[in-house]
Amino acid sequence: MRWDNLAENRAKTTKSGEAALFAADAVTTRTFDTPEFRGITFHEVRARSIVNRVPGASRMPFEWTVNPYRGCSHACVYCFARKTHSYLDLDTGLGFDSQIVVKVNAPELVRRELAAGRWHGAHIAMGTNVDCYQRAEGRYRLMPGILAALRDHANPFSILTKGTLILRDLELLRQAAEVTEVGVSVSVGFVDPELWRTVEPGTPSPERRLDVVRTLSEHGIGCGVLMAPVIPFLGDRPDQLRATVRAIAAAGATSVTPLVLHLRPGAREWFMEWLGRHHPELVGRYERLYADGAYAPTWYQRRVTRHVHELAAEYGIGPSRRGTPRALPGRGEPQPPPDGAEPTQLTLL
Repeated sequence: MRWDNLAENRAKTTKSGEAALFAADAVTTRTFDTPEFRGITFHEVRARSIVNRVPGASRMPFEWTVNPYRGCSHACVYCFARKTHSYLDLDTGLGFDSQIVVKVNAPELVRRELAAGRWHGAHIAMGTNVDCYQRAEGRYRLMPGILAALRDHANPFSILTKGTLILRDLELLRQAAEVTEVGVSVSVGFVDPELWRTVEPGTPSPERRLDVVRTLSEHGIGCGVLMAPVIPFLGDRPDQLRATVRAIAAAGATSVTPLVLHLRPGAREWFMEWLGRHHPELVGRYERLYADGAYAPTWYQRRVTRHVHELAAEYGIGPSRRGTPRALPGRGEPQPPPDGAEPTQLTLL
């Protein structure tokens, strides 16, 4: 596997001449014979940097991300981040679901990089690549240290998750929200239990995720819902959209943002293989709908978005409102992270 150039020691190259992503001698591989981790292999690494710049061509509304994990045991068949596993010479199918890279020094790196003079407090997004509250977080507990560092530096941040484990860190989120802007969104694309069991087999149920929204709201932390993905021909019927928006509203979400399924290389192949097994009658329709690339046609996206917005208005879900982060003394415009390191990361959209 290509490990080296994200490890703390100097990067090396593989036999093919490509830079490796972590040094082999910096990796500890572990398996745990417990029910929640059975079949999963963890590769513990000490990363060189953790604050990653989003590529300039991205559609994302932020420039910087923190991702303490690679790979995700949520095993969502549509996950766009599957391609990132190929950079480690790991399989983008079952390997993405079961070979999890853990950046065990993530909390100390975040604190070090936020303290550097070149860092000026830009918004940091988490959960935009793989879920930072996937099952591994229950063992490795990286997020409390990361959140504490962000709180201590009054650095604005946001979290997107399908994981209920975020409630473990409720007090840290509350403390951070007292000094800076904190945004939390939970991903719930549908509430159909059968669809959930087949396309998101490693995630908490949609009902449990909506309980997270409800609990955060009850504790004064506004929580929006990313209604993603809306899956064509499986989760886009008017009655399905209505049921999902109604449940989101009942949970007290501050906003709902629909996002139609997109199929990038890596995810596309895995999803289409799944579709052929479970819904072979839809393969041709998908090939036509996604004939021009990773995204569904604009007309289809607009139709879904308009319908969801109409339902949101009907159920009284208002637009999201961004707060104003509290700036620390002497902070100015965002600058690159320390040591000139600017690793990039794939965008969410």
